Amino acid sequence: MAHKTYQGRIVEKPWGYELIWAHTPRYVGKILHINKGESLSYQYHRIKDETVRLLSGSLEVEVELEGDRAKLKFKPGDCLHIIPGMKHRMTGLEECDVLEVSTPELDDVVRLEDRYGRAGTKD
Repeated sequence: MAHKTYQGRIVEKPWGYELIWAHTPRYVGKILHINKGESLSYQYHRIKDETVRLLSGSLEVEVELEGDRAKLKFKPGDCLHIIPGMKHRMTGLEECDVLEVSTPELDDVVRLEDRYGRAGTKD
């Protein structure tokens, strides 16, 4: 039986930081800390499948699927399953922490819009 890889690696981002607490061949676990007023890229994934749950703070989640675009207000405990091809962006309405568990494709991001000049790039 293969051993799982658990980490406590912090990756600084222009919107806050992510704490990668697990990275295995089957999933990645992260805590995203989003600063008030900051947002992640408006993006989608080709393969990556992720589920996010708001742990603290308040969050606006913008989603688009098959041409329908909506902005959702999240409070602690709210969650969303993001499937491949679903365009999405998270914005901190106040400082917030988001639990993200996804499939292990960390660099499967297509940035469509980014306030930090990273559109068209990958992390």
